[in-house]
Amino acid sequence: MLPPCVYRNMVANLQTMSQENLRLSRAPELAYAPTMDNAPEDSALMLRYRNGDVAAFETLYKRHNDALYRYLLRLCHHRDSAEDIFQEVWGKIIKARESYRPTAKFTTFLYRVAHNCFIDHIRRNKRHMQTVDIEPDTQPDAGEQPEVQTERDLARRRLVAALRDLPDEQRDVFLLHEEASLSLDQIASITGSNRETTKSRLRYAVKKLRIAIDEPVGTS
Repeated sequence: MLPPCVYRNMVANLQTMSQENLRLSRAPELAYAPTMDNAPEDSALMLRYRNGDVAAFETLYKRHNDALYRYLLRLCHHRDSAEDIFQEVWGKIIKARESYRPTAKFTTFLYRVAHNCFIDHIRRNKRHMQTVDIEPDTQPDAGEQPEVQTERDLARRRLVAALRDLPDEQRDVFLLHEEASLSLDQIASITGSNRETTKSRLRYAVKKLRIAIDEPVGTS
């Protein structure tokens, strides 16, 4: 789950932006009324927000905030850095609303912004290299057997350590695929690579993670 302080800051920023910048006199260009059975698509929500519908942005934010935060948290390995980048990403999305055009899926647009913000963060400082417990749920299940809890904790720690040890390019591709559920073509577009390079990075990342998770306890 997203830390409460981050969510509160986003809501406060959104309210400020809506008060200062969304006083639009023109009517929406298009009506994007949801049907009874289908929720509005991301691009439709972003266009509604562009035309002054703050509630559309809130829906869009709630739809993607958790996956985006997990992606950044596992990419950075540092909670404070992830929260800083998270807010920076949504700030850029807010600022880009006037120029937004649905030429690609909104998730491609969102994670391209996130990817670029992370790269900019690396260039600014190296704080993301520090290690912390980045798992959002470290509390054991009360109904789980101790030996199962122990094995689950070991697997989680191996995965976190293995993710940390991956080259940045492989870790980024893996997280975009697993956390954001993006296709190879979308990931290639976001990272500025071709499809075959992206596929190769994902394959190597998965192979290394499987080896690390299956590694016997005590093996260096």
